[in-house]
Amino acid sequence: MNTLALPFSRLNSTIVRIAMQTAFATTRSYFNVISRLRPELAGRQAERLFTTPPRHPSRHPAPAAARRETVLSEAGQIAVWQAGPAHAPAVLLVHGWGGVGAQLGSFVAPLLARGYRVVWFDHPGHGASDGRQVALPDLVRGMAAIDATCGPFAAAIGHSLGAAAIGLALRGGQRVPRIVLIGAPASMNDHIRHFAKHLGITASVRDALRRRIETRYGRGFDDIDRIEELKALGVPALLIHDAGDRHVRFADSVRLAACLEGSQLIRTHGLGHFRVLRNPQVVDAATRFVAGDNAALPAELPPLPRPAPIY
Repeated sequence: MNTLALPFSRLNSTIVRIAMQTAFATTRSYFNVISRLRPELAGRQAERLFTTPPRHPSRHPAPAAARRETVLSEAGQIAVWQAGPAHAPAVLLVHGWGGVGAQLGSFVAPLLARGYRVVWFDHPGHGASDGRQVALPDLVRGMAAIDATCGPFAAAIGHSLGAAAIGLALRGGQRVPRIVLIGAPASMNDHIRHFAKHLGITASVRDALRRRIETRYGRGFDDIDRIEELKALGVPALLIHDAGDRHVRFADSVRLAACLEGSQLIRTHGLGHFRVLRNPQVVDAATRFVAGDNAALPAELPPLPRPAPIY
């Protein structure tokens, strides 16, 4: 290990973090002013931000032995990967907003070991897929295209907004016998309120933003938020959520679990919104549930032991 490189690496990370914080503060100040002076302009620009996922170079190596494919959807070409025997029962991995399919790569090898074919993909507007401005309905349509091409699926594992997309797809008629929802949000209305507060726009501009998106997709946020419709589906579900998740509240999974009769909810500690995807206990619990081996799944995973201090 090059120990001289460590301070420079930390310095570089600090510089990047400061630059991002400065850019955010500037954006927030701009919207705080423009939403009062020119609310229509602020609404258009907020819509563009709300529907444009960040694209970052993937830091997640693709799992081994994957076959790269392309599926055509209404939003353009979707990058899809598959691993495992072509005729084996398939499991779909669904990433969240601003992510890529390989983020769920930790689930691939354990599922392959149980004899499944595993399918993962980059949502429209994400990673290697086409598209730029997208929203939750686009993610659901992309999933439908993948289901028609690579399905049917024996189970689906979704993270964050990808978990919300699974729930909305099921309510729209897509059939998946078992689902695992990790860090799942329960309300798009809450999501847009958080976005508006984070960005510093006024309530009137926030409401105008919501109306613009509802008009664009022909579906209201209140309709999307009718999670009680999940009760009628009777789909076995496992929900996993970290108690300290700063992106999506643990209470959201509690609400969802109440709408998924017979579901199981596992609370984790110290894993946040993203590390939970790489935790071996989480991966094991999800894999066991997919395979129907869920009789002894814990309701809570204990915090990971902290390393002893070095004196």
